[in-house]
Amino acid sequence: MNTPTPEQDERCAWLRLTLVPAVNPRAQQQLLAALGSPQAVIDASTATVAQVAGSEVAQALARGPERELLERTLAWLSQDGHHLVTLADADYPKALLEGAAPPCVLYANGRRELLNAPAIAIVGSRNATPQGARDAEAFAESLSNAGLCVVSGLARGIDAAAHRGGLKGRSSSVAVMGTGADRVYPAANRDLAHALAQGGCLLSEFPIGTAACAGNFPRRNRLISGLSRGVLVVEAALHSGSLITARLAAEQGRDVFAIPGSIHSSLSKGCHELIRQGAKLVESAQDVLVELGLAGAKQEAPRKERTHPLLEKMGFAPVSIDQMAERTGVGAAALAADLSRLEVEGRVQALPGGWFQRIDPAS
Repeated sequence: MNTPTPEQDERCAWLRLTLVPAVNPRAQQQLLAALGSPQAVIDASTATVAQVAGSEVAQALARGPERELLERTLAWLSQDGHHLVTLADADYPKALLEGAAPPCVLYANGRRELLNAPAIAIVGSRNATPQGARDAEAFAESLSNAGLCVVSGLARGIDAAAHRGGLKGRSSSVAVMGTGADRVYPAANRDLAHALAQGGCLLSEFPIGTAACAGNFPRRNRLISGLSRGVLVVEAALHSGSLITARLAAEQGRDVFAIPGSIHSSLSKGCHELIRQGAKLVESAQDVLVELGLAGAKQEAPRKERTHPLLEKMGFAPVSIDQMAERTGVGAAALAADLSRLEVEGRVQALPGGWFQRIDPAS
């Protein structure tokens, strides 16, 4: 049998501390603060642990984690691209250390370096409108190209669109999960999760094998806002979970942004309420960059975007999508996506009645 390396021993000590259900994150923090390291906690007597965290925690820690869970976790960590990120690691997300009670361990699948990249969270309704999804993807791509990693929660709707846009840009995307890092919820986002594992990162504070549970998602939302310099809400009803993320962001000293919408849409009411409460109203990615002090950030859009033929076909008079379809021979859905992206980049303005107008860069 191979002798474990010191790194493997340390990893096992972190797992033996954090994989015991009765030892909650608060107790883990207390024990680490009192005893100094996970190995010191594991080596301490039951009486010593009881003095710090109580007898119930001491007895549970003495029993240790379920053997099967420990073995399954070690097997998952042995795979390429899978990481255990602990409070002792130099590359633990510094943004999370600014808040109260950062998780002792994080499970990451993908590009670990993204966890310390400048980031913007983009969240919103699971039941997004087609326009909302296009806006989320376009904002995410532009902000990613401006140097901000896009963080979201891997949910349907706005979250999924934000991840797709972030992956298209140069700064990629991180998905914070409400399950174990080995599970994809919802299952419909399995292909997206695979793309994130390859080019971005999947992140969870929950043990391997943890199923989706309503109580997990507020904790996930805290990590989404904690990792980010600000939170952009694209579409949200009044009782949306996205408003919880926005509230957490404000409590953590992060900027909150919201995109306004129609007064007749229920998915605009959450954003309008945030704006009433002091969130910054934004209409373009540049608005976000200005508020974050990144107005000079270079948005490296693909060359085909810089010379988009749609702009030449538009001219500078207001046009409808139907008129653009006649001029270009392109379908309405594809035109709507292109126009949304150009609007986010500040090169097209949406007008009342479904009309669009090209913006003169010199104006």
